[in-house]
Amino acid sequence: MSQAIKPIPAGFTEQQLHTLFDLISDGIWDWDANSGYVYRNPGWYAMLGYASHSMANSVLTWESVIHPQDYPRVMAHFEAYINQRNERYRIEYRCRCQDGSYLWIEDSGHIIARNPDGSVARMLGAHRNIDAGKRLVAGLEQRNQSLETQVAERTRELSWVNQQLQRQLDENRELAERDALTRTANRYRLEKTLQQECERAGRFREPLALIAMDLDDFKPINDRHGHARGDAALIEVTERIRTCLRPQHLLARWGGDEFAVVLPGGDLDQARALAVAIRQAMGPMAAIGDCQLTMSYGVVQWQEGDDAARLLERADQALYRAKADGKNAVAE
Repeated sequence: MSQAIKPIPAGFTEQQLHTLFDLISDGIWDWDANSGYVYRNPGWYAMLGYASHSMANSVLTWESVIHPQDYPRVMAHFEAYINQRNERYRIEYRCRCQDGSYLWIEDSGHIIARNPDGSVARMLGAHRNIDAGKRLVAGLEQRNQSLETQVAERTRELSWVNQQLQRQLDENRELAERDALTRTANRYRLEKTLQQECERAGRFREPLALIAMDLDDFKPINDRHGHARGDAALIEVTERIRTCLRPQHLLARWGGDEFAVVLPGGDLDQARALAVAIRQAMGPMAAIGDCQLTMSYGVVQWQEGDDAARLLERADQALYRAKADGKNAVAE
């Protein structure tokens, strides 16, 4: 951990406290909210089947193992506690194991230090394996059911139908959030994802950056060479952008020839460097007639109070400044 936060139990040093955590079989966690560092003891990793200390020491690791259906409920309970609307933090939910299965755990925690402004400085907690009890209750409930064989068979048939319907719904949802031409995320998914990331940035004080991009003088290509050639150029542009992105980045088509990249965990310097890399990747793109395709870039970082609409507005303003600077430029 980068620094020790007081108070620590009387007679314990930071190292002794974590050594004690290492001896406990339950999953113990220690969140330094000011630095973002999260210590998890070997018992936590063993409970979920991961190699000890094999995952990032950040809140992202915790978020990534929570079952998607449980995530909103867990975050609401967590925020109510850290904002002092609930007296205690204790909740049951499912965590993803290394083999892809899910394990029921009871998560409890306690804030042991706050900053002068009232925000959380440090919080300790534990994940306890309650999966056996959950399965026992589920088994008892199943045995208490006295459904006839015909009803049970019909239930299985309906379950299969529901699975097919759910698969179709998932496919339709994916299509609804994807741009048909470029196969990138569309505006709907951009705004939804950006709002979620703004909320997460505020909740955990994690950085978040956004790049708005617009092709310079794209209209003459459609006018002189036809929309089919313009569409082909847009597809090539997205492929060149993708070569510069990391898995956590989201590329979206914002409008006709406007694109955006969301950088969860990224700051302004990283967004600027990525914009420069994309600008360089656009350089070798072959001219279309006498039109050499370039892009302008507006980069911004999330600030306290920003929601998706405000962050997009600030990125758009930066993009206009890049256009005013002569295009094919990066502006903040």
